[in-house]
Amino acid sequence: MFCMKTEKGYNISKTPFECKRENLTIRGTEYRPTGINLPIAIVCHGFMAFQDTVKQYAVELAKMGYLTYTFDFCGGSVIKGKSDGSTTEMSVLTEVKDLESVVDYAISRKYADQKNIVVMGCSQGGCVSALFAAKEKYHVNKLILFYPAFCIPDDAREGKMMFAKFDPDNLPEIIRCGPMKLGKCYVEDVIKMDPFEEIKEYKKDVLIVHGAKDKIVNISYSERAFDVYKSSAPNRNVRFEIIKNGKHGFSGKSDKMAKEILKDFMSS
Repeated sequence: MFCMKTEKGYNISKTPFECKRENLTIRGTEYRPTGINLPIAIVCHGFMAFQDTVKQYAVELAKMGYLTYTFDFCGGSVIKGKSDGSTTEMSVLTEVKDLESVVDYAISRKYADQKNIVVMGCSQGGCVSALFAAKEKYHVNKLILFYPAFCIPDDAREGKMMFAKFDPDNLPEIIRCGPMKLGKCYVEDVIKMDPFEEIKEYKKDVLIVHGAKDKIVNISYSERAFDVYKSSAPNRNVRFEIIKNGKHGFSGKSDKMAKEILKDFMSS
């Protein structure tokens, strides 16, 4: 454990944590400000990534006074992932279950406010976060989606996902996707899914941020998600921000802009 000091005077402790999803151990990091009855924030990484790729957002949320968690999805990382699980048994739906387990862990902390939860996700983690929030099992008051990969079901139906190509009508047991081996469950779990029909059940505040130069997830998917969220609950705070030179995965000036947008949304 170590502590960091913030401009607001919070002492933030950074501590590893573990929780279970069925027989698998999920490993992550808790960023805890001083105080009790702390609002909760969970930040989810993207496809092939790992928790440290989103830690900058976790730190920002912790600076705002949120008890914040990052974690590695089970089977969701190519390198550096610390959670149990095989990549061939990972899918969007197994990651939703992982997220549920992490939220259950967070709300069980005696210093947490279980009725004040923020969920944030990047890329596939954004799609997972949106599906999770729509389940309405938890008190998710704000949903933050950075370049969310709502394209995954369409890609599955077209037989192309990132680096992988396959026949969607004759799925192999193992699908090679660049450095990652996927199981057929990755495709089977989403091939009949309409993510926009699923996510409309979430009725609270939403922030979507997408880069105009994203070549992996077309910005039209975020535009459609914005329309779905606005129409399903028109009186809530739903924002869609486009980062002019942003690509898939923000860095440099784009990442700085994204963090400023995040802070502004969280204060609204």
